[in-house]
Amino acid sequence: MKKIFIDGSKGTTGLQIFERLSQRRDIELITLPEELRKSPDARKEALNQSDIAFLCLPDAESIEAVKMVENKNTVIIDASTAHRTNDNWTYGFAELPNQEYKIRNSKRIANPGCHASGFIALVAPLVYQRLISADTILSAYSLTGYSGGGKKMIAEYESDDRPDLFEAPRIYGLSQNHKHLPEMTKICGLENAPLFSPIVSSFYKGMTTVVFLPAKALRGNIEDIKQTYKSLYVNGLVHFAENNDENGFMSASAFAGRDDMEVSVFGNKDRITLVSRFDNLGKGASGSAIENMNIVMGLKKYTGLVTSKGER
Repeated sequence: MKKIFIDGSKGTTGLQIFERLSQRRDIELITLPEELRKSPDARKEALNQSDIAFLCLPDAESIEAVKMVENKNTVIIDASTAHRTNDNWTYGFAELPNQEYKIRNSKRIANPGCHASGFIALVAPLVYQRLISADTILSAYSLTGYSGGGKKMIAEYESDDRPDLFEAPRIYGLSQNHKHLPEMTKICGLENAPLFSPIVSSFYKGMTTVVFLPAKALRGNIEDIKQTYKSLYVNGLVHFAENNDENGFMSASAFAGRDDMEVSVFGNKDRITLVSRFDNLGKGASGSAIENMNIVMGLKKYTGLVTSKGER
């Protein structure tokens, strides 16, 4: 039975991972008493005792935690931003070509960011298939529930005296320096970072990422995009769906509580809209991390996760 340790189990992502794994009987969770939770010595011992360790920490602390690991057999799955563009780490988005094999054979796995996951699922296949050029400058936005901002933002949104401005969606990342941009650019094989606006709104969880693509930038047509998604996204947690709008609308909370992701294509002969929908705490965070753990353990990717078919 594999021993699993979550370093940072009190944060939003760590709690989600803990809650999910605590229901499983095929693993052994290593836990620390509250008084030792932040003890470097106790954490180091737990990290080195584990077969798989999740890092749910700020970037600097994740880097320090990796340095504590002396057991060459311990697999690290890092949920922070720290290692996502590091060539010595495997990017943990299993549905990309050949990525599942790399994850299964890696000791260092960088779990994707939530906004990045939605963008990469839509754009990377088009670059890989040369349907769009690597130098294309794309425009995108991502609408997320407030749980993506962690404990502080959750407390702000759930406060009885929250500002009236919180009732409407709020754009951030206004400087075009959002922390997910480097991985979005690198993993997609783009030469230019996209123009990207993240938006947070007053619902707890769920996410929609939208990428706008002018047809003149496409080497092919809208049907080629659909066929690319259909061919790539089989037997995984990402799937293509057609004619799935809700009477001309699409809700960003449609996949709340689930660990899978849906990609879709809309538009016309001149302008194309690519859409992904998922849970920012599911396929965008803890669900993805557990999927990567399952792959490392040689299990089916969706083991213990919730998809359109229910918990599996």
